[in-house]
Amino acid sequence: MMPFDPFLLLVLVVAFLAGGVASITGFGIGSLLTPLLDVRLPFKLAVAVVSIPHFIGTAVRFFTLRQHVDRRVLMGFGLTSAAGGLAGALLHTFAESPALTAIFGALLVFAGLTGLLGIAERMRFGGVMAWIAGAVSGLLGGLVGNQGGIRSAALLGFDVPKRSFVATATAIGLIVDGARLPVYLFTQGHDILKAWPLMVTATSGVIAGTLSGYYLLRQLSEVLFRRIVSAIILALGVAMLIRFAQSLR
Repeated sequence: MMPFDPFLLLVLVVAFLAGGVASITGFGIGSLLTPLLDVRLPFKLAVAVVSIPHFIGTAVRFFTLRQHVDRRVLMGFGLTSAAGGLAGALLHTFAESPALTAIFGALLVFAGLTGLLGIAERMRFGGVMAWIAGAVSGLLGGLVGNQGGIRSAALLGFDVPKRSFVATATAIGLIVDGARLPVYLFTQGHDILKAWPLMVTATSGVIAGTLSGYYLLRQLSEVLFRRIVSAIILALGVAMLIRFAQSLR
């Protein structure tokens, strides 16, 4: 009989919260779980292990909200965002720099503040601008390994209701996950399997949190929903700036 590992309980709680946050905002699983698993695993392996609960949680969220996907936003902003994200992820190997984290964090802080102040509600993307916004947000997210936050920040510039917002962000995330997951499994599959207790625990928590968050999403007003998304984006940006400051010491 394996001894009880208290860290697994912490992973379960954080995974539950991450799944709930993602059901409300369209992102958050990777942002919350990756730093936690990085405590126990090498960073690259932590990213790969988190990709499993991330993919499963995103798939569950997509299934519950699939009828609310805004196809117009998905076909314009979504596809270019996914392509930009994959390009950024490939460039990340060659362009890795703490300065990118600082720039990305500053952009998230700006996006979060404009959302909280109501400025983002007056910004609207359409036509060619939607494609450009998708490509740029995806590229930046891929460069620093955190696409969900900047993607949702850009999506605030579209006039879509809360369920369409989360459903469309989820559909885009599922496209990106479908492309990156086979790479992780091929390159780090053996190490991922060795970390199965963390992977199974995180996946269980994410699924439970995703289903719970779906019911909470239904209770939020459109205004409160946008404020919550903006506040979480702001908090993520501040956290990245703090991480950058710590790396300079």
